[in-house]
Amino acid sequence: MGGFFGVVSHKDCVFDLFFGTDYHSHLGTKRGGMAVYDRENGFDRAIHNIENSPFRTKFERDVDDMRGTAGIGCISDTEPQPLIVRSHLGNYAITTVGRINNIDALVKQAFETGIPHFQEMSGGNINPTELTAALINQKDTIEEGIRHAQTMIEGSMSMLLLTPDGLYAARDYMGRTPVVIGKKEGAHCASFESSSFLNLGYDKERELGPGEIVFVTADEVKTLLPARDEMKICTFLWVYYGYPTSSYEGVNVETMRCRCGEKLAQRDPVEADSVAGIPDSGIAHAIGYANSTGVPFSRPFIKYTPTWPRSFMPQKQSQRNLIAHMKLIPVGELIHDKRLVLIDDSLVRGTQMRETTEFLYRSGAKEVHIRAACPPIMYGCKYLNFSRSTSEMDLIARRVIARLEGDKAEEKLPLYTDPDTPEYANMVEEIRKELHFTSLKYQRLDDMIEATGLPSCKFCTYCWTGKE
Repeated sequence: MGGFFGVVSHKDCVFDLFFGTDYHSHLGTKRGGMAVYDRENGFDRAIHNIENSPFRTKFERDVDDMRGTAGIGCISDTEPQPLIVRSHLGNYAITTVGRINNIDALVKQAFETGIPHFQEMSGGNINPTELTAALINQKDTIEEGIRHAQTMIEGSMSMLLLTPDGLYAARDYMGRTPVVIGKKEGAHCASFESSSFLNLGYDKERELGPGEIVFVTADEVKTLLPARDEMKICTFLWVYYGYPTSSYEGVNVETMRCRCGEKLAQRDPVEADSVAGIPDSGIAHAIGYANSTGVPFSRPFIKYTPTWPRSFMPQKQSQRNLIAHMKLIPVGELIHDKRLVLIDDSLVRGTQMRETTEFLYRSGAKEVHIRAACPPIMYGCKYLNFSRSTSEMDLIARRVIARLEGDKAEEKLPLYTDPDTPEYANMVEEIRKELHFTSLKYQRLDDMIEATGLPSCKFCTYCWTGKE
């Protein structure tokens, strides 16, 4: 995934930019960057690797040196950004959040229309932000260029584009990721997370709609292209990715997770001594579950946050599994001889949850009942960089279905996405046995959507159903 923050002010904005960007650290693990503009000195930029050290630590020295009344910053799971671009549209800095699925076709087209080259990143990939800038530069104005990029890109692409005159903010064409505008005296900001600017003195002004493009200055926010009616926002923003204090489409993340836990509990007659959530995003789901059932909420293990915060996780899955285990420390008195309900936001590959369950059994747990706050994940996300899976066969649900159905697995997938079929029940039981849980239940898609309080047509549910 990734997140961004931009600000335009009548006075130096680097402090706001630094902390506003830092508040997106839960969204990415690989690169952080800031670019600022100053009337006297022009553009300045800094990019650092944040895989092994937090954004704030890496950029403290840059903050002392940077000056500017406008800037953009990002946390990225993929490419280094923001980029500074010189083009016929003028000089600008750009940062993006999204995914380009047709990148090869767009690069080929760019070569055919006269763009001579792109920089190649390690691994041989083209920087998607650079390609987005190239698409923008094909038009006569930045506004036209942004809409051109939005419509040409298969996947999604939200962006901030900083010019000497102000900041362009654009939400992706289908509204899969959020862009929110904040305001305080003498300044405006544009952000992925609505909670990133609250401690900086900004009030939320409004959210951009799908495909909407605005131009932001210190004094005003001007709509250049209005929002589209159709929206397919990523449901995982509430279930997993979003920070608890943020809201999307007017719905707070923590509130939704609590309601989601309540919905899960209403269909679950299990008897247990306590309910716990996997830190961090599973906790609110567990609180909602506990409040609904009356089963006490507890913390049978504690996350060691001083050196293992959520955002600093290596790219290799084997190392991620090890760290997921290392950062949780047990509280023996709350585990030994207890029947535990353990709730996580999702069950993707199953490796970490199996190791956590074995860890609880070794600590003396009598029973471990696993509850997932979303349905079984059947498809890799093709709209955002949500999953690090290289194949859908990394997903435990797909592996089990392949084992059960053999060559017919693909054609029978719809039966396994319906929670009322015997095929679905058989799949869940096979997953339970493979991962050694006492019992296993997943949230239903209809209950999860209902927990948001928004119409189902507003959401992308591709990873669960294979349909938007």
